[in-house]
Amino acid sequence: MAKQAVLLLAHGTPETIEQIPEYLRNVVSGRPMPGSVIAEIQHRYSLIGRSPLTELTCAQARLIESELAESELARAGHPVKVYVGMRNWRPYIPDVVRGMREDGVEQMAVICMAPQNSRTSVGLYRRAAEAESKGMRIDFTESWAQHPLLAEAFAERLRAALAKLSAEVGEPVPVLFTAHSVPTRTVEPPKDAEAGPRLWPGQGADPYADDARRTAELVAQRVSGIPQWWFAFQSQGASGGPWLGPTVEETLDRLASEGVRNLILQPIGFLCDHVEILFDVDIAFREYAAKRGIRLERPQSLNESPTLAKAVADLAGSGLKRLSSNY
Repeated sequence: MAKQAVLLLAHGTPETIEQIPEYLRNVVSGRPMPGSVIAEIQHRYSLIGRSPLTELTCAQARLIESELAESELARAGHPVKVYVGMRNWRPYIPDVVRGMREDGVEQMAVICMAPQNSRTSVGLYRRAAEAESKGMRIDFTESWAQHPLLAEAFAERLRAALAKLSAEVGEPVPVLFTAHSVPTRTVEPPKDAEAGPRLWPGQGADPYADDARRTAELVAQRVSGIPQWWFAFQSQGASGGPWLGPTVEETLDRLASEGVRNLILQPIGFLCDHVEILFDVDIAFREYAAKRGIRLERPQSLNESPTLAKAVADLAGSGLKRLSSNY
């Protein structure tokens, strides 16, 4: 039987503030970036100390590996190792794939730790993995925004946060779900297009915005007692041109004008703590909301959630079975 393994792909993050210029060059594929933008990102990292994304993704990999240890393959004497590769920082995806090949891996189930699929971003992860595969067979999970265990993992965190804040303020608290924004040019048609959304070769319209909203809907359906909920895109970038909205800031402005005074913000596009959680939500959005008379809290990030590990292990197991059946 071919040797199989799992590869988790994530964005990556530098270990120190001094590494940020090099890291940002990777993010923008070497394009020039204004010094003011670099300084701002360094400032954000200085306020949170460091981003734990890499170590948390590795911890998630260990949990997933433990789940897979109970799989049919493992019980048949074929344990499955879970590797982690980052697109923009170490351990880089190409280096990890080469290491997998040296370990004798012939087939790999590849899962991007970004459940909602934007083909411009997730496609970059896929190309990075495939570029070094050299004869290895790959099963790539395109999207898992609607996986029931993903929704349940977020719902578990949300139930706890809602119960706590609702008890403190004496009434049910509404929820604002968020996902990372992307440039509109990547998911929408040019203004001069004759009709329809931008199409991607053989794959139809980019699904990202619908994927993100659908995850939010599935989470909300699992949590009783939410009086009202909304959705917004967060962490718009500094590159030119418009990004997907509505933004969190304009949504908070509207909610404040409507009399909302307590709010849970739950990011459903991120699977662990990193700068877009620890700075954007915990510092920037919380301060922005407070200035408008809104107390903003968020649930604990998924991080080492056992339910998340079960979700990814389920995806990995399905991918490995597909590889085995086509061997």
